[in-house]
Amino acid sequence: MLSNKRIQELELVMDFEKVEECFKEVSSWIENVGRKRLKETINLDDSLEMLLQAQKQFREFDLVASEYCRRGQEGLKKMDRWEDFSSVDVHSYRVKLQTYKDQLEEFCTQLDENRHRICEMVRLYEFFDKVRQSICYRGECKKP
Repeated sequence: MLSNKRIQELELVMDFEKVEECFKEVSSWIENVGRKRLKETINLDDSLEMLLQAQKQFREFDLVASEYCRRGQEGLKKMDRWEDFSSVDVHSYRVKLQTYKDQLEEFCTQLDENRHRICEMVRLYEFFDKVRQSICYRGECKKP
């Protein structure tokens, strides 16, 4: 039984090394591209036209970022079996795996939050634009 468990642990290490390339690629993209692009969406311009342009650019980024998130999550699913192993030999790999998991979860959460925030801002600006147009249509706005 001990021998079988050891063989399973070695198989997991070999699996991890195969999947680790994917993790490294996803992690590198998150750090070098993803986080920078998310920071760009913090301060958005305060006109509807500029906000719509920012939303369009974010959607393009979101497609790529979501693909990296999906790939990272698929890699993590392949490593689900690690939960059953607690030997010292596997510990360093579990730490790496947890680091990748935390980084991916944080980035995907930030991506979702920014997607929602931009969408809500556009809806709010469109609403206020309709209200402004309605007021001006009734002649209640002052012309410059």
